[in-house]
Amino acid sequence: MAMSMGSDDGEPMVEMNTTPLIDVMLVLLIMFIITIPIQTHAVKIDLPQNAPPTDSVIDPVKNKVAIDGGGVITWNGSPIDLLTLRQYLQQSLRLPVEPELQFQPDAQTRYVVVDEVLAEIKRAGVTKLGFVGNEQYGRF
Repeated sequence: MAMSMGSDDGEPMVEMNTTPLIDVMLVLLIMFIITIPIQTHAVKIDLPQNAPPTDSVIDPVKNKVAIDGGGVITWNGSPIDLLTLRQYLQQSLRLPVEPELQFQPDAQTRYVVVDEVLAEIKRAGVTKLGFVGNEQYGRF
């Protein structure tokens, strides 16, 4: 770094010394970084302890929720709405062993529909969730 010492003819130095200003700014930056709280997110789940349902729509091993490009939600291949999805999820959680839930949205599905279905799955308290067909997103 070059330092300006003024001219030989006795004129005062006109450049401001910015080193103390930079030092103060670096100290403030470090203080702000240290004081930012760490963002942590945890989901606490309480599993229900009820009797198993007698409905045969629920597979005791694994169930598949799919969403096609038009936003139609299907449960094991049959079309359903969000209310029916909520009921099926509650019934599947009442089984002695929670079945795996496979979630497969189409790549062309609007995110709003996918978000609504994921919100229902989260509200139901599903712990065994798997995403199927992720390879279709690799080409985007």
